[in-house]
Amino acid sequence: MYTLLIKQFFRSKTVFLVLGISIFLGTLSIGTGKQFLNQKQIAIEKTIEQQEKHLITQVDLHKDDIGLLLYYLKFSFINSLKPIAGLAIGQSDVNSHIQNVSILNLEGQKYDTDLVNPMRLQVGNLDFSFLMICLFPLIVIALNFNLLSEEEEKGTWKMVRIQERSLFKYLLLKLSIRFLFVSLILIFLILASKVFLRISVDLDFWYITIISFTYIIFWFLVSFFVVLLRKSSNTNAIVLLTLWLVLVVLLPVMTNNYITNKYPVKEAFTMIIKQRDGYHKKWDTDKRATMEKFYNHYPQFKKYGVKENGFSWLWYYAMQQMGDDESILERGLLNDKIKKREDLGKSIARFFPPLQVQLTMNSIAKTSLADQMNFLKATSSFHERLRLDFYPKVFDNVKVSDVDWKSYKPEYFNNAQRENVFNSILPILFIMLILSGACIFIGVQKI
Repeated sequence: MYTLLIKQFFRSKTVFLVLGISIFLGTLSIGTGKQFLNQKQIAIEKTIEQQEKHLITQVDLHKDDIGLLLYYLKFSFINSLKPIAGLAIGQSDVNSHIQNVSILNLEGQKYDTDLVNPMRLQVGNLDFSFLMICLFPLIVIALNFNLLSEEEEKGTWKMVRIQERSLFKYLLLKLSIRFLFVSLILIFLILASKVFLRISVDLDFWYITIISFTYIIFWFLVSFFVVLLRKSSNTNAIVLLTLWLVLVVLLPVMTNNYITNKYPVKEAFTMIIKQRDGYHKKWDTDKRATMEKFYNHYPQFKKYGVKENGFSWLWYYAMQQMGDDESILERGLLNDKIKKREDLGKSIARFFPPLQVQLTMNSIAKTSLADQMNFLKATSSFHERLRLDFYPKVFDNVKVSDVDWKSYKPEYFNNAQRENVFNSILPILFIMLILSGACIFIGVQKI
């Protein structure tokens, strides 16, 4: 019987159409991921090369004044994405993964982004996660919407009722063939991604695989539940496509609008204004007041005192520091709002598998908003280390030639945070358990 069902399955033109579309779009998604990773790697290589040239050039131009030299010098802090990021690009295409910062005020430098064609960003990326979340449910629907209704509409269901002892088991056999077919496509794409994107077979790779199969099983259960209601093929198709539209398209848009309106980030504009005013207004402020605030922040530098006459780099960098210090409240509020947005999004996503899978994949690939905020936070720490390293050299007017500039290499962000995928899929598993129970109940009672 199983062999006959397999032959019947592969006689359908839909099967080969699904196979062709899946392989074609899957290849495009892998190509998109490869192109994305190549662009990031090229940018990193150019950054390393450019910083070395930049240091040599600026040191040669300003070898008599270390304060002026450090006004121009920029140092690179790199968020080197793992190859698995090619599967779930997330927000990393709009957020910069390289920070080039000087020891001037930081907030005006942190939010510089890469130069990317805005039309490309508007269209978006056909990466593996998009394929997984949007296309695979349609494949499942196309293969299953007429699982039972086709037999009834062609008149073959009466023959099946006579020959089969368990009609529910018969439907499960048909469903299993379709599940194996989709699973083979998914496995092929995952293995192809592993090879072409050079993804390591580590925990993150298995997490992506687990969440992908969990999501596929969810849509098979949804389709099977609708099929067991014994409506016509047209009705099944309309119901399933409506569910897809609501879960995959409408709910994410509505959720995003709700979160945006609930937590508007007005502090972003205010922070920039405060940061700029905190620096620019110091030109017209008494130097002693500026230095007192600076020494309150860095008491270890009090020994340098206040030079009230003429220009000094001590006072100038103290002004720059005030730009960051006087916008610290707004910066904290901004980060708090973004954290609340992230937490609310995760809370809502627990009830909607497509949202949950998207957020989980981004977290596993380290391309989520939370990962970008962690990178910016680490950038602040990197910037602070630079200041504490160079401030004494500037204030003591150390000779440029006495500093080992070759030792200043680009630093890398180590994102040690790991997503607990099992906590993420627990809500989906609970929904699947309910669907499984409903399918068994309907199948046993009504089929």
